[in-house]
Amino acid sequence: MKLTAEKIQSNWEEFHSNIKKYIKGDRQTQLLAFYTKFQERLILMPAAHKKEYHNAFPGGYIDHVNRVVRCALKQYELWKEEGADITTFTVEELVFSAINHDLGKMGDAQNESYIPQTDQWRRDKLGEEYMHNKKIAFAAVPDRGLFLLQSHDIKYTFNEMLAIQTHDGLYDSANEKYLKSFMPETKPRTSLPFILHQADMMAARIEFEVEWLPKFSKNSVETPKKSFTLTNNNNKSTKSKALNKIKSPGLKNMLDSL
Repeated sequence: MKLTAEKIQSNWEEFHSNIKKYIKGDRQTQLLAFYTKFQERLILMPAAHKKEYHNAFPGGYIDHVNRVVRCALKQYELWKEEGADITTFTVEELVFSAINHDLGKMGDAQNESYIPQTDQWRRDKLGEEYMHNKKIAFAAVPDRGLFLLQSHDIKYTFNEMLAIQTHDGLYDSANEKYLKSFMPETKPRTSLPFILHQADMMAARIEFEVEWLPKFSKNSVETPKKSFTLTNNNNKSTKSKALNKIKSPGLKNMLDSL
């Protein structure tokens, strides 16, 4: 998937408008200054390094974050309608967490995290449009994001910290200590982490469907070839009984390309 220059620009404007609308006081000024400082990097940043993941294309990161904000606000209304105690957090905390939930993917202050993949084989065979920058020391995405915020004097609440840390839900085993408790007193005291996780998962799923479901339609699937051959050392093609027994079209196409 590719975004037009106009869409990338409108996404960036929506991103800024969310900060201006929902974040108040000094934090608004600090966030705008922070994101303006790294604008050149962030505006074209992908949301992932591999196209099988979500939004792994220029501008994919901001596009994803904006969708998470929209989904989070809609989830908030749903949880409120169904009786959740929304007094335990604020809308500002919800939007702040959504805006910054994946900030750690940016990299550090000097180096971007995702750089163009230079290995053509990995691009073609593994779908890796980008690769991780080896100049950056490893850190989990939530941890690096929180570090970036505090290193730029941007304060966050306990609710926001917990939501950002656990936004991947139980897909990240590190979150089990917060989300897999069977004791009422050790469960999160607010539904904010769950709303953010659902919004993030919803956005990522929608991005997957936009990118991949059209490719899985009947009209886009290639008809498997009826005969599959391997070439011997004399450069003569002979039928292989083993290949003819393979039922998986995917394996047949892969082996036939050898």
